[in-house]
Amino acid sequence: MGTISANLQAVKQRIATAALACGRNPADIGLIAVSKTFGADTVAAAHACGQHAFGENHVQEALGKIAALHHLPLQWHYIGPIQSNKTRPIAEHFDWVHSIDRVKIAARLSAARPAGLAPLQVCIQVNIGDESTKSGVAPGEALALGRAVGALPRLRLRGLMAIPPASGDHAQQRRHFARLRRLKDDLVAAGVSLDTLSMGMSADLEAAIAEGATLVRVGTAIFGERKGSEK
Repeated sequence: MGTISANLQAVKQRIATAALACGRNPADIGLIAVSKTFGADTVAAAHACGQHAFGENHVQEALGKIAALHHLPLQWHYIGPIQSNKTRPIAEHFDWVHSIDRVKIAARLSAARPAGLAPLQVCIQVNIGDESTKSGVAPGEALALGRAVGALPRLRLRGLMAIPPASGDHAQQRRHFARLRRLKDDLVAAGVSLDTLSMGMSADLEAAIAEGATLVRVGTAIFGERKGSEK
């Protein structure tokens, strides 16, 4: 637990420093601890250190943790690609979904969201780097999707999410995040209600915060190295 506690504090300090450097309030930036591949005991340890929001991208793995930790006041964010046959368990067990890129998936999530739960908070994933290997709607199609998702009854559209091309160059990182920020502004100007930018991970959260991130998704810097690309 000592390592997780120290890592969480270090990440929170990075967030605060980045926010203050661009004149933002650190309290306006939420931290999602990406706990995929780590067990329920590790999530519980992070919660004991003050972390409440956790991100997962494999449904079956996540459901086991959610069940094991149902007694804790945790907020669960689904951040991975969504298969049609997984929409029901996602709608039933998660608080947020960051990776909507098709009307069909959004409609299935809305239909499966239990009436006894609050609307599912959702973000549209945008393929901001136009990469063939990544999920996400093309930027030019985001407005139409946003309008469609915003009209669904059991969802609450919150914002946009992106995983930009990996780069060690701060200026290049900022260019991709700025593109997502401008897209959000364009959608808002067109009448789509959005208040969230889910962008920035372990290696680029400073650039994301400089361009307006309201949620950063951090795994490696908190839990250590793992397999996979979402860090």
